[in-house]
Amino acid sequence: MVQELFDRASANLNNELPFVLYRKPNEAVLNGVFQKDNQIYSVVDFSETGFVFAPFDLGSQPILLKTDEIIKAPIEYKGISLPIVDEISLLNESEKADYIKLITKALKVIKDGELDKVVLSRKIEINDEVSPINLFKNLLDIYPKAFCYLWYHPKVGTWIGATPEILVKSRGRQFTTMSLAGTQSSKEFLKPKWTKKELNEQQVVTNYILETLKDKVVSLKASDVASVEAGQLWHLRTEIKGVFKPGKFGEVLRALHPTPAVCGTPLANAKRFIAENENYDRSFYTGFLGELNFSTELARNKNRRNQENSAYRSVVKNSELFVNLRCMQISKIAISIYVGGGITNDSIPESEWNETVLKSNTMFRVLNHKLR
Repeated sequence: MVQELFDRASANLNNELPFVLYRKPNEAVLNGVFQKDNQIYSVVDFSETGFVFAPFDLGSQPILLKTDEIIKAPIEYKGISLPIVDEISLLNESEKADYIKLITKALKVIKDGELDKVVLSRKIEINDEVSPINLFKNLLDIYPKAFCYLWYHPKVGTWIGATPEILVKSRGRQFTTMSLAGTQSSKEFLKPKWTKKELNEQQVVTNYILETLKDKVVSLKASDVASVEAGQLWHLRTEIKGVFKPGKFGEVLRALHPTPAVCGTPLANAKRFIAENENYDRSFYTGFLGELNFSTELARNKNRRNQENSAYRSVVKNSELFVNLRCMQISKIAISIYVGGGITNDSIPESEWNETVLKSNTMFRVLNHKLR
């Protein structure tokens, strides 16, 4: 059954028709959404239904894949574990001088008081020809705890990724979001020891989310900070749950995106610094993607003996959206890998560079595996 899903995706690629394949974290189901025409449909107010693919800058409208056909299939996890790519430092090295210079400029602006934090990213370009579907299969095997996807639209391009971060998950008016910050390499059986810089960075993100949502919700609660493992990386995570006001889901989304975890604080100043200094278009990197307003039918009566009341059912709208981290864009002749990190007053340029090298290995592992 799962091979039929891959075959259908391959046919859509050949016929230049949009689709997305995705597997949610820790699930053994592969989902496919297939659109029957090649038109670009946009999200206006997030009341629409479909698979949404949103850019970093919501000044550009998010793209909506129509759910003309949805296919699900059980998928087996093969449990592949790959080492760090030996050539990873060399593959990154050409970008180092420019990125260090960018970090140094950001630190000066932070010391001048215009910024508390800014997230700076870069793009690594590799001339190579790959099969998106084969690459996606490798991704599924390597990263079972991540949201793994392959997204294609003939008028936009092909993206693939494995992200650990939920932007928001909703069921009716109840929702869950998270703040995720800090990055350390995963060492077997050892939990990370977090620095003051990393702990502060995490708290900044949490505080921002709580503050920006308070006028759009009727309840809000944050969990304790926890260390979570994603692939070969550790992160700090705080889970935030609440109930949004009627009709306010779109406002909640626009308030959450972009968070300080992918942009910085103050938000407007950080966005301006990124636009003026990164010198490339992030496009869908650090945007978000996932199921938007998918319907679930619920029986109101759980007592099976009462068959008369069992006929009454309610439909609940669910959304499950993920931040587009650890991703790459694939063209016919090249691959672009996107990585970044948060810069604060405590940042050391060389250490921040090393963090992006570490993050780039998420995608380099997948590319390296396809050559074996």
